[in-house]
Formats: sequence, C-alpha cells, structure tokens
Amino acid sequence: MRVGELARRTGTTVRALRYYEAAGLVVPRRLGNGYRDYAPIAERQVAQIRELMALGLTVEETRPFVESIANDDDVCAAAVATFRSTVSTLQARIGELTAQRDALDARIDDAARRLVTSPPPSDADPSWLVGQPLPDLDFYGTDGRPVNLGALGPGRSVVFVYPLTGRPGVDLPRGLLEVHGARSDGHWLRDHHAEILAAGAARVYGLSAQSTGYQRELVHRLRLPYPLIPDPKLTLAAKAGLPALTADDVTVYERVTLIVADDLVEHVFHPIPDPASHALEVIRWLIQSPTGARIL
Repeated sequence: MRVGELARRTGTTVRALRYYEAAGLVVPRRLGNGYRDYAPIAERQVAQIRELMALGLTVEETRPFVESIANDDDVCAAAVATFRSTVSTLQARIGELTAQRDALDARIDDAARRLVTSPPPSDADPSWLVGQPLPDLDFYGTDGRPVNLGALGPGRSVVFVYPLTGRPGVDLPRGLLEVHGARSDGHWLRDHHAEILAAGAARVYGLSAQSTGYQRELVHRLRLPYPLIPDPKLTLAAKAGLPALTADDVTVYERVTLIVADDLVEHVFHPIPDPASHALEVIRWLIQSPTGARIL
C-alpha cells in the first residue's frame, strides 16, 4: 500500500511514517518508479508503535515489539526488559512528583495556619445555619477537584466535619486524645457510604483542619469512596460559626454533620455523642425527611 493509505488506515501522518522508516522500524520496499510500497504487516507495526508510545515508551523503545511482529514471534526477552525499564522509570518519576506535591502541600498548610488570627469559640452553636447557604468558600478536595461549599450542586450533600485522624507511626496531640470523640477513624461513613447515597444523598464530603497530606494518606489507606476537604486555617469555622476544640496549642473542629439541600443548609447534627452509630443516624434522617429542615 502507498504511504498515504497507510497513514489513513493507522490514523497517523505521512511525516510520522517517514520518521519510523528513518528509524528502521517500518521500512517499505521501493517500486521501480520510486514510490514506497508498504506490506500489509506495516499496519500492525504502526499500530504497535502508537500504542506503546501512548504508554510512555519512546519510538526507539518500541523496536523489540515491532521486530517481534516482523518476525512473527511472541514478545521477546528484550521487549519484556523494555517494559520493566519503563515501569521503573515511571515509578521513579512518580516518587519525585509525589515528594514535590507533599512539599508544596506542607508549605500551603503552613502558610494557611499562619493566617489563623484566633480560634473559633468552643461553645459555638451551628444550628443557626439551617435555612442559610454555606459560605462561598473554595477548596480543593483530596481527589484534586475544586469544591465550593456555597455551590455544592443540586440535591442533598452530606458534609461531615470531624476533628482529626491519626497516621500510622505518628503520635496525635495527647490533649486531644483525652477529649471524647476527638479522634476519627473514617470507617463509619465509608462503610455506610452506599446506604447514605441510597437514602437520598447526592454526594458526601469530609472536612477537617488537618493537612492535605494527612487527608490524602487517609483516603488511600482506608480507600474512602468520597473526597476529604482540608481546611487548616479553619475558614469554615470562622465564617459559619462552627465549634472547635483546642488542646496542646492545636485547634481542630468539633464533630458536626451538615445536610445541604440545593445549596441551603437543611439540617445540622450537633452534638454527636456517639460517632460510631452516627452514620445510621444520618441514614434514618435522610429516609424520614424527604423535605424540610429541622434541628435534631
């Protein structure tokens, strides 16, 4: 087949085919009139090159695979070695990018903490929020997506605000460990996430004053099916009057769960004396309250 037809069949360009030819990967025979004539196997070879390049391989690294097609062989040892080398390179790059991301997260969280002028009052009553929109605050969830608390979207959103979670091998402030309900394990909403959605919630978020790094580790370790929102400077507490706890010079949120319907707070759960059974409490409320707003 001519070069134009091969380009059309493989969805590539004539220029790319010329490059593959110069590299000795897809080489046509020359006709008497000087035209290039590609064998039918060239279509498979070009497809293989494009597929492997999409996976991160260079044109040269596709050589063992292309040669295997030409020789009608299975994938050879050189091809396997190329795969392993590429994976190792990607893993090293992922490690570098992860370290850069964590360093940036640490700087962001540190800068955010410096903006805290004073801790919110510990006796704040969030019940006044019913019927009100949440403050127009922009965050980024642990899934990397932007979240605006004032525009969560249609339907009901469940926003559970929690104090803090531990990380394996890292001690938590002793003063907070002595406060009932201060520590969260994240399991209670994860294990009932599907039931919460089935009961009428459109989406679920968690929010705490812990750093992005802590939250991402938690999402990964517990395989949380919903994103967490880092608010290290307790912006929501300051804007919405949510209660907080302070111990050992560390200020964190008290437990509060907000049901937001069509961007208005429909219900507030506070206090939450039994965190372990709170998910069931939320499910019951969602089922029994198709409309309206009440304080529990």
